[in-house]
Parts: sequence; structure tokens; C-alpha cells
Amino acid sequence: MAKGLALARIFHRVGHKVIGADFASNGISASGRFSRALCGFYTLTKPVDKASSEQYVQDLIAVTRKEGVDLWVSCSGVASAVDDGIAKEVVERHTKCKAIQHDAETTRMLHEKYTFIEETRSLGLTVPETHIVTSHESVMAILRDADKKRYIMKPVGMDDANRGDMTLLPRATADETSRHLSNLAISEDQPWVLQQFIRGGEYCTHALVINGHVEAFVACPSAELLMHYEALDAGSAISQAMLRFTQEFVRRAEGSMTGHLSFDFLVQSNVTKKGSEDILYPIECNPRAHTAVVLFRGLDTKLAERYLLCLSPGVVSLNGHDNTPLIPRQPLQYYWVGHDLVSLILQPLFRFSTGTARTGDTFYGVALFLQRLATWKDGTYEVWDPLPWWWLYHVYWPGQFLSAILQRQKWSRINVSTTKMFAC
Repeated sequence: MAKGLALARIFHRVGHKVIGADFASNGISASGRFSRALCGFYTLTKPVDKASSEQYVQDLIAVTRKEGVDLWVSCSGVASAVDDGIAKEVVERHTKCKAIQHDAETTRMLHEKYTFIEETRSLGLTVPETHIVTSHESVMAILRDADKKRYIMKPVGMDDANRGDMTLLPRATADETSRHLSNLAISEDQPWVLQQFIRGGEYCTHALVINGHVEAFVACPSAELLMHYEALDAGSAISQAMLRFTQEFVRRAEGSMTGHLSFDFLVQSNVTKKGSEDILYPIECNPRAHTAVVLFRGLDTKLAERYLLCLSPGVVSLNGHDNTPLIPRQPLQYYWVGHDLVSLILQPLFRFSTGTARTGDTFYGVALFLQRLATWKDGTYEVWDPLPWWWLYHVYWPGQFLSAILQRQKWSRINVSTTKMFAC
């Protein structure tokens, strides 16, 4: 993943010995394996059931002991976040290694949409109206009392096919609503979250939390499939509000958190007698590193210092820093050339050739692609470390597409930066 590669390069440039470890998807190694930033690389067992989850933890312990690892910086994906929480407890219990990772209970609570909202509500912070539903009847009962509110539904577990469904409920009529719900598998075994729809700007954050203190923070505009990263002005009202929320959440939460913490927010603007008022609604938490960590490029030494605070419990100051979060001030803008090549060049040209796109739209896509190519930074490519970029586009993704064809696996889209293929 781009986030793991970005952090590996940061630690390498500062002078640390960096060991990489990742899964091999369909037998194809992750592109980060070939980075010059790594002194070694290990392929881990992918946790898909109880037995493989236990082996995954044992793999991590073996790597930690063999390499004499002092600090494990977890960069898990959505599917293995809880496994990393379990691994953190075992690794720290059986080795001297410390982990940038929440414990299993905290990770599980933050990872699940409904339990995160309930925890946030219990801490006295603003949340959107949210319900856990286990039947079509329970959904209809809530919608009947909606009082002009609109809602969206999200599956509790991993469900790529329904993840992008933003259908607003209730529909125009009760029959339409019922027909829509009949297509969703809602049950005690497959619960869903029914959440109030908030109309407003969408933002995401990335934070490094060490011993209950927010040590690094960045916020940026978000999207359902985020492939372009531009940091918000650190002094802007929205960025400051999201930072305060993150700090308050960490301060009020039980225990002393250590790990990555990423929130998704919707910001609703209301017109009042005093003017416009922005209300911040957290809608989801990702208790893991966010790809937005690429925005810390150029702050290598300072960011590495913040991570190393994990090795010194009780230390609240390092080289004069006073616990003020490290925030990128003028970071580069990031994109992934493979994504933009398809979305801005190949797709528009195909639609133009079939008569379904206008000439102006096609030229706009080409111009935007060239503008990003000239002025933005690719999230994977580095002049001094080009092989991960080459492997990603010439081996990894072609291999994944071929594997999908051979296995007759349907997919709807991919995230180039996280290497996730969304099944359908």
C-alpha cells in the first residue's frame, strides 16, 4: 500500500533500518517489496479465518525476533485491522517490540460503524442519528417516523457490492422503499447501519496518536473513492475543528491510546440569524494509517521523532517539541498516474469514439491529466526509488486482472493506492 511505502521511505531517509512485511495477493508480491528503502522483506500469511489469523500473528512475532525490531508501525487494510489489534497485544507481550497500533478491543470498537458512533456519543461529541437494524421491518419502522429526515444504509461487515450504494431513504413511496430494501440481505447475522444523511462537504483526517497525545495530524477533502490528496490549510476553520475533535476524542476515551486514527467527516452548513454555522459530523473511523500520510513528505525527521516517542513511555517532549501536533503546512498535491490515465484519458477517449462524450469533455480530461502530470506528485513514484512504481503497473495490477479473469471474479473498480479491488 502507498501509506506503508511512504512511511518506509520516511524512516529510511532519516537513517533507520526498515523491514517490510505484507501479503502476496494471488501470489503476487506487493510493490513495496522492491523499494530501496527496505533492508529486508517478509511475506505474511493473510488472515482470512481463525487458523490463518493465528499464523499471521506468529509470522509477525518471528519477523520481530529475527530482525530485532524495536518499533512495528502497522499499516493494515480494512480487512486485517482487528487482526493487527490482536497481533499488537501478542507481539508486545512476547517481545520487546512496541507497536503503533490500538489494542484489539479498541480497534474493534472503532472499526465497526455503529460501535464507533455509540462510543463517540457516550463521550459527549456530536454524531448523526444512527441505528443498527437487523430486519426490513425495523428499517421501515424507523423510516415511518423520519419526519423529513433522509437516511442511507451501510453494511456492518465487509460488503464491496453494497459499499457504494448511497440510495436515500425513504424513497418517494412506501412501496418503492420496500422494494429497495427487499434487495438487501438484512438479518441478525448480517446487520446494517441506518444513518442520517448529512448534506455537506466530505473530509477525512489522518492522525498519529502516541500515549494519549495527538502527535501528527492532517486533513483533506474526501470522496467515496479517494484518489487525489490535497491538504486543507492547517489554519482553516474546518481543519482546526477536525483537529479539536480528534484531540477531544483521544482525551475523553478510556486508556492511553497509541496508534493511527483516521476519521471521515461530513460538514453541514446551516444558515442562522448570526450567519452561517458549520456543524461537524463524524460518520466513520478507520483505526489504522490513512493514505493521507503521503502528505507528510518533507517532514521526515520530525515525523520519525513523533513515532519514536512510542519507545519512551512518559516522555512528553522531544528535542523541544511541546506536544503541538505536527501538521504539513505546504505539502505537495498527490495523485496516482495509473488512475488518472484511465479515468481522464482512456475512458473519455472510449466514450468519444462511441459517440457518448463531447469533444470538450475529452480535451478537458487530457488537459487535467497533463496539468497533474506536470505539477502534482505521484503517490508511488520516486526518482531514487522507481522500482515499486514499475512493479505496481507492469506486474502487480496486470497480474491481478489476469487472476480475476481466470477465477471469473467480477469487480467494479479498483483503488490503485491501496491495491484494493472491489468485488461485485
